[in-house]
Amino acid sequence: MNWGEVSVLVGLIVLNGLFAGSELALVSARKARLKNRAGQGHRGAQMALRLLENPTQLLSTVQIGITLVSILTGVYSGKALADDLARVFAGLSWLGEFAEETALTLLVIVVTYLSLIVGELVPKRVALAHAETIAEYVAITMHWIARVAWPLVWLLKVSTEAATRLMPVSSAPQTSVTEDEIRTLVAE
Repeated sequence: MNWGEVSVLVGLIVLNGLFAGSELALVSARKARLKNRAGQGHRGAQMALRLLENPTQLLSTVQIGITLVSILTGVYSGKALADDLARVFAGLSWLGEFAEETALTLLVIVVTYLSLIVGELVPKRVALAHAETIAEYVAITMHWIARVAWPLVWLLKVSTEAATRLMPVSSAPQTSVTEDEIRTLVAE
């Protein structure tokens, strides 16, 4: 097994986690806290607020990153590691005949599990616990990714907005605050 290939695969899974955590941190960050930090001159908070002004563009940017990393992870793990693992399994007399199928199946299971845990759930859990701080750190990077990938971001944004208009549900954000929400905030 080539540990360099394993390192690249783990790196891709971690990169996916950074995108997933960034998305959740940005969309769940409290705007009032970000505005306070922005007022104190924190550039990351200012950028996070700018990103949140256009949620479809933000979500499109993140989705491009997640999709690209996921595709690379699937392609890379399928080819680079499955062959190595199949050679190991081929040496086992009771498994030799099914070495390739077993290697690919095991690899898909392991990569899927790691992608779910390291690439999605843990980063999202951390992002929920520290939304504003993480949003400040990732906002500038997300802004630059959006600029570099602007043709794709634009296409996804326009397509999403067109599809949303076809739906019978309003896509406008709910801005009113209920009495229960105020009580919850006071209790916190």
